[in-house]
Amino acid sequence: MSSTNDNTESAAGSRHPRALSLPPEMESRRREQIDQLIQRIKESADKLAADQTSRGDLKILSRALRELRYAFKVFQPYRRHRKVTVFGSARTPADDPAYQQAMALGKAMADHDWLVVTGAASGIMEAGHRGAGRKHSMGLNIMLPFEQEANPVIAGDSKLVHMKYFFTRKLMFVKECDAVVCLPGGFGTLDEALEVLTLLQTGKRDMVPVVLLDPPGGHYWPAFDAFIRRQLLDGRMISPEDLSLYLVTDDLQAAVDEVIGFYRIYHSMRYVRKKLVLRLNQNLSEALLAEINNEFADILASGEFRLSPPLPEEHDEPELVELPRLVFHFNRRSLGRLRQLIDSINCGHVRCGR
Repeated sequence: MSSTNDNTESAAGSRHPRALSLPPEMESRRREQIDQLIQRIKESADKLAADQTSRGDLKILSRALRELRYAFKVFQPYRRHRKVTVFGSARTPADDPAYQQAMALGKAMADHDWLVVTGAASGIMEAGHRGAGRKHSMGLNIMLPFEQEANPVIAGDSKLVHMKYFFTRKLMFVKECDAVVCLPGGFGTLDEALEVLTLLQTGKRDMVPVVLLDPPGGHYWPAFDAFIRRQLLDGRMISPEDLSLYLVTDDLQAAVDEVIGFYRIYHSMRYVRKKLVLRLNQNLSEALLAEINNEFADILASGEFRLSPPLPEEHDEPELVELPRLVFHFNRRSLGRLRQLIDSINCGHVRCGR
């Protein structure tokens, strides 16, 4: 199995095809845009003095910026490698069925050449790393007053980041992943699961598969799902299609299939002004395109779904230039339906269901 630093990553593990160099004029423009953004950061820092910002507030800003800068640096070499974020309790003992399930999940994802990202501590986090092995593990450890140490699999590894703030840590968990799998856990696990679902439902995060995974015969996530359906759905606080944003299962293979299958045809997404561009691993048939236009017209703000080559604004990602596109004017609110559209693309017809 290839190293994560190797450009010859497997199709499953690689987020993008091999990186290509930008033409000189585009590279020059990219550098200019980066310089402008750095200048904005400096201008914001200068304004803090004029605002007479308190020392306590400055300490928060300073630490958060330093944490994120370092985390970005650690994750940057692995940006083109698929990653699954695994959440779960730090208190789960090694003989618990949930621990064994997490370890099996980590191994299965590593076998597909995915990286496994966890909070790097004990319990479910350690299990995910044990299954994946050190080479396929990344960690975001939180520094707590009672000192949460990194598990022995990831301790001392260059792919481990120690963070003080939960909010910067959660940002990295969600920003850098291509899938999320949650096993049973406490307040922190529920917080992380609901954070991801909130970001997906509101369109603040590009679509990713979310699996709520129990050990065989477990009832933790079915009880959570029942609460969502009884209280949130029946109370009209969410829409029926929002249930498509996650999968509840106690079957390891079903969980792995949900994650890997999400990228079977669908590759990634990007907004270009008012248009949503879905990049695909292969083109859609005319028959499926017609079905999509008929079945998913409700999520269009105007126009129709159309197949397209890369838009001019996408040329800053030359590694994706060969991928076909599905382009449409998305209404930006029907995110559960957007997930259903991606499922339809992956299974080849519009009534896939679960």
